[in-house]
Amino acid sequence: MPADASARPGATRAVVVDDEAVLTGEAVALDLRPAGAVMRAGGAAIDVLATILVGLLALLAIAGLELDEAAFRAVGLALVVTLIVVLPTAVETASRGRSLGKLALGIRVVRDDGGSIGFRHALIRALTGVLEIWMTFGGLAVLVGFLNPDSKRLGDLLAGTHGQVERVKPYVPLAFGVPEPLAGWAAIADVGRMPDPLARRIASFLRNAPHLAPASRVRVAAGLAAEAAPWVSPVPRTDPELFLAAVAALRRSRDLTALGLVDARMAALEPVLDARPNGFPER
Repeated sequence: MPADASARPGATRAVVVDDEAVLTGEAVALDLRPAGAVMRAGGAAIDVLATILVGLLALLAIAGLELDEAAFRAVGLALVVTLIVVLPTAVETASRGRSLGKLALGIRVVRDDGGSIGFRHALIRALTGVLEIWMTFGGLAVLVGFLNPDSKRLGDLLAGTHGQVERVKPYVPLAFGVPEPLAGWAAIADVGRMPDPLARRIASFLRNAPHLAPASRVRVAAGLAAEAAPWVSPVPRTDPELFLAAVAALRRSRDLTALGLVDARMAALEPVLDARPNGFPER
C-alpha cells in the first residue's frame, strides 16, 4: 500500500485482522504487522534518553547566560515545552511517523487506515505523552499498551494511530528440485493438476516444515500425502515429505513449461492479432 492513504472524508478505513494483517473496506488484506508493546517501549525509551540528553546540553548552554531568576524560569519552562511537545510533534510530522527510537527499531506510527500521520495526529500523541510518558514515567503508556490488542498507548487511541513494523525479513522464494531418491520415479510419474487449496497447503507445509515439531511434521506430511495421492500415478513408496517435495517440484516444472508454450503461442499470433483486416482504412 502507498505510504499516503486518502485523507478525504469517507476514506476507506482499515481494521486489524488476527493481529497480522490490515483489511480495508474493499476486503483487501494488507501485509502490515503492528508493533508489540515491548518493541514500542524500547523505542520510547530511546526517544526519552535522547530528549534528556538534548535537555541537559540546552541547560548547560543556558547556564552560561547571565539571566535573572525569573528569566531563567521562563526560559526553562519554554525549553521543557519545546522538548516534550514541540520537538516530538515536529519530528513525527516531518518524518511521517518516525523518531530516533522508532527508526532504530524499525517502527513507524501510521493512521489506523494505514496512511501517514499528519500534524494533528503528532500533536495529540505529544500532548498525551506528557501525561502517560513523562508524568507517570511511562507507566500509563505501558499499562494501556499491554491491555490493548494492537499495543496502542493512550495517545494512539485518541489520535487514531498505531505502531507498524516496517523492518521485515525479505521474502525468500521456495525453490527446490525433485529429491534424489525419487529422480527415477519423476521420469515416469504422471502428476495431475491438484485443487488450488491443496496445492497451497502443500507449498505452505514445505516452507514451514523446518519450524514444526517432529511429531506434527510427520503427521501433517502424511495427511497431505494421502490427499495428493489421487492426483499422482504411480504413487511411490517413500517418506511422505519427500513425496510432497517431488510432487511440488514436478508440478512447478510442468506449469512453467505450460506457461512457456502459451507465451510462445501468443508470440506467434501477435502479428495476426495486431494486423488490420484486409482493406481496413487507416485512421
